[in-house]
Amino acid sequence: MPSKSNSFYIMIATLFLLFTAKATADDAPIAWESMKPREQQVLKSLADRWNSLPAERQQRLHKGTQRWLQMNPEQRRQSRQKFQRWQRMDPDQRRRIRQHYNRFRQLPPQVQERVRQRTRWFRNLPPERRQQLRRQWRNIPPHQRRQFRQRQMRQMRREHRGMRPGHRGGSRPMPRGRR
Repeated sequence: MPSKSNSFYIMIATLFLLFTAKATADDAPIAWESMKPREQQVLKSLADRWNSLPAERQQRLHKGTQRWLQMNPEQRRQSRQKFQRWQRMDPDQRRRIRQHYNRFRQLPPQVQERVRQRTRWFRNLPPERRQQLRRQWRNIPPHQRRQFRQRQMRQMRREHRGMRPGHRGGSRPMPRGRR
């Protein structure tokens, strides 16, 4: 039976599966012997069944392990906290988060970056202001919230379509003849 700490590392690697890019179906399996000793240590509890795992899962676990090994102690602590929060969620909450994540991953990269910027902006607000905005949001009727989200997504998609290929700054539209 794996120890608690090894099981924890496996759970962390599994959590990263949810947040790392999906491996393609043609990815080859990873031989256990080809991994570095540190990677094997993190995945130790899977050693006896590693070869029976689907190649896609091996790829995702391996990528998650590499990310884990590159983290500093503070990042690992934060990751543990996030995983513990994830474990405490009920299945419906997890399902909703997976749906949101999958929708986010389908957005164009520029739109994803815009969402990240807005999230950073919100997180950098003073706690009182964040609470005030949350209260205001909750007081808006659900159908109006839905309409607001839809307008925001349409606006971001329009801005994305209107950007020049290769243009990295702002959201300067392309000349009319090139759209």
